[in-house]
Amino acid sequence: MLKKHVIIKKSVIDSIVSYCKMLHPREALLILRGKVKKDLLIIDNLLIPPFAYNTPFYVGFPTHMLPFDTSIVGTAHSHPNGVVEPSLTDMHNFIGFLSIIVGYPYEDDDIRAYDSDGNIVRFSIEQ
Repeated sequence: MLKKHVIIKKSVIDSIVSYCKMLHPREALLILRGKVKKDLLIIDNLLIPPFAYNTPFYVGFPTHMLPFDTSIVGTAHSHPNGVVEPSLTDMHNFIGFLSIIVGYPYEDDDIRAYDSDGNIVRFSIEQ
């Protein structure tokens, strides 16, 4: 269970939502970048994963192509079917501290964050 307070920059949320809408009806995948400071996780940037493949039913990328980057703290991806709960595949491919899932129709209230055990993580959005 993630025992950190999570802050996500508004620009990151806006970018995730825009990217999900742009790729619909295919799934979208982004890498979350940020900083960990004691009990605080701040997400302030995104990366498009190298060689990502997007279909209406799954998304992925060759993880060995992920650059060595200590600022990588998790992933964000969409579920075009509107379900905002992690699938078994999502849990088996967990990277970092946090997984954000955005369900169709990709609005701010369609966003959930999960830890590596599949527990909901509360987060706040800051400018």
